[in-house]
Amino acid sequence: MANEKLLKDFGANIQRLINGGNLSREETYAMFCQVLGNEQPDLQQGAFLAALVSKGETIEEIAGAWQAIVEKDTVAVSLDVTEPIVENSGTGMDSLKTFNVSSAAAIVAAACGAKVARHGSRALTSFCGAVDILEAVGLDVECDPQTVVQSIQEVGIGLFNGMSPKIHPFGLGRILSQIRFGTTLNIAASLANPARPTHGLRGVYAESLLGPVAEVMASIGYHRGVVVHGQAIGQQGGMDELSVCGPTKVCEFTGNGEVKEYSLQPEDLGIRKVPFVEIAALGNLQKERRRFLTVLTGKGEKSCMDFTCLNAGATLYAGELAKSIEEGVGLASAAIADGSALAKLKTWVATQARDGKGTARLEQELAAL
Repeated sequence: MANEKLLKDFGANIQRLINGGNLSREETYAMFCQVLGNEQPDLQQGAFLAALVSKGETIEEIAGAWQAIVEKDTVAVSLDVTEPIVENSGTGMDSLKTFNVSSAAAIVAAACGAKVARHGSRALTSFCGAVDILEAVGLDVECDPQTVVQSIQEVGIGLFNGMSPKIHPFGLGRILSQIRFGTTLNIAASLANPARPTHGLRGVYAESLLGPVAEVMASIGYHRGVVVHGQAIGQQGGMDELSVCGPTKVCEFTGNGEVKEYSLQPEDLGIRKVPFVEIAALGNLQKERRRFLTVLTGKGEKSCMDFTCLNAGATLYAGELAKSIEEGVGLASAAIADGSALAKLKTWVATQARDGKGTARLEQELAAL
């Protein structure tokens, strides 16, 4: 437990945040190191996380949090690949909860040739997170990090469980397991991927975060990124995905410092706009698993399949495997239609669940469709 000086200094910085002031990257790094090390009382840790997100994080604060997590609480891995390491993920905290499209899109993108290193968690501010849905279809989400590395190298896709002590052994899992509200960790921790991706599609929960998150990604080593915030006609708030229900705001950056901001409509990419209810979360893991599998088999509802292809297409574009999002959408649609996406899921489960139980579970679920 912290001594009185550390308690007072930590509390003084919380008060600064409450008053609307900002922290430097170094100050934020030091405070997150104390949180990860459980060196402050729970009340101070919670107050810090709440004050930071309530005030609104700066680029320096997000980068400082990320640096603490990477340096103090993330296993180091090395991938023997020559292709770009691609990730796709969302921050969570969005008000429009959807079908778990990022996980489906990652599988489709891998079926199109991307090397996808996912880094996800169980649901915190939603019902069904990446770890939940992938575990439900047979993936071993508690495996050691080297198994994930081998899966990425051999199959083209793997999942690091952001709540597993095998991936983040110090304090991140403890923190995430105790909170049910969105914090700076939704951004900083999701960026703390052990594989250190070079290319990424990242969804954010607010339009105001598009530029800052792009700038953070560029500053921590991403060569190319596409940051998005989707909206739905007739709905308040937004989603941390590209939307088939309304416009998507985009901030795109490249390693040479070029930044572009623009807006997309589904129709721009040959996709029919649909009501939000058609892609909304069902609130039931069994139903979500069935919907997830029907999409990958090509038997799903067209709205969810289009939603998946749109986000897979953007992942391929971010990873430089497609010259445009529209081209990526076409590649993704073909991968579902010809069975490549389902084959990729089967191979992934067989590799990241080597005891055979995962494959048996997946085949059982597919037979029940």
